Amino acid sequence: MMPSSPKDVFINCPFDDDFAPSFRALVFAVTRCGFRARCAREMDDGSETRIDKLYRIIEESRYGIHDLSRTELDGVNHLPRFNMPLELGIFLGSKRFGDADQKQKRCLILDVSQYRYQKFISDIAGMDITAHRGSPTNVVRCARDWLATATGRKSVPPAAVVSRSYQRFALALPRLAEGVGTDVDGLIYSDYERLVIGWVREEIQPP
Repeated sequence: MMPSSPKDVFINCPFDDDFAPSFRALVFAVTRCGFRARCAREMDDGSETRIDKLYRIIEESRYGIHDLSRTELDGVNHLPRFNMPLELGIFLGSKRFGDADQKQKRCLILDVSQYRYQKFISDIAGMDITAHRGSPTNVVRCARDWLATATGRKSVPPAAVVSRSYQRFALALPRLAEGVGTDVDGLIYSDYERLVIGWVREEIQPP
C-alpha cells in the first residue's frame, strides 16, 4: 500500500460494463494530469470490509470525482443503485465535519446532464454539476479542466494535450492489453493502472 498523497483523487463512479469506457477515461485523465487515481478497486483485501475501504480511501484523498449518472432501475430488482450518492455523502461529510486536512477537500460532481440530479438528489441543489453527456472524451475534458481549476497547479497540461493523449492511448489499449495476456474487457484494475502509468511516463519522458 502506497502512502497517501496530496495528489490523491478518489473516483466514485459505476463499475458496470456500460460505464467502463468512462471509468477508464477518468483514471487516464487523472493520471495524465499528474495525480493519482484512487478507487475501491485498487486493492482486494478480504480482511477489510468494502465500507471501511471507502472510509480509508476517502480520508486519504484530498480530491474526489463523483459520477451520479447511474440512477436507472436495474432489470432484476427494479431498484436504483445508491452507492455513488452514498460515497458522495461520505466525502462531503468528511469535508464538513473533519479536521483541518479534511476541510481542504474539493470535489467534482458529474452527471449525464447538468440539472437531472434535481429529480433524484435535490439536497445538493446549489452545487455545481458538470455534464459529460455519457461521452468518455467529455469525461476526460471535464476531469482535466476541474483539476486545473480546483488544484491551481500550473503543471496540469492543457486540455488539448490531455485529450490527444487520451485518444492515442485509447487506440493503443487493445494492443497494450494483448501484451499482458488479455483483452480490454479482461483487464483488472491494477493491470490497467500500470498500463496508464507506463504510457504517461513514456509520453512525458520519451526514451
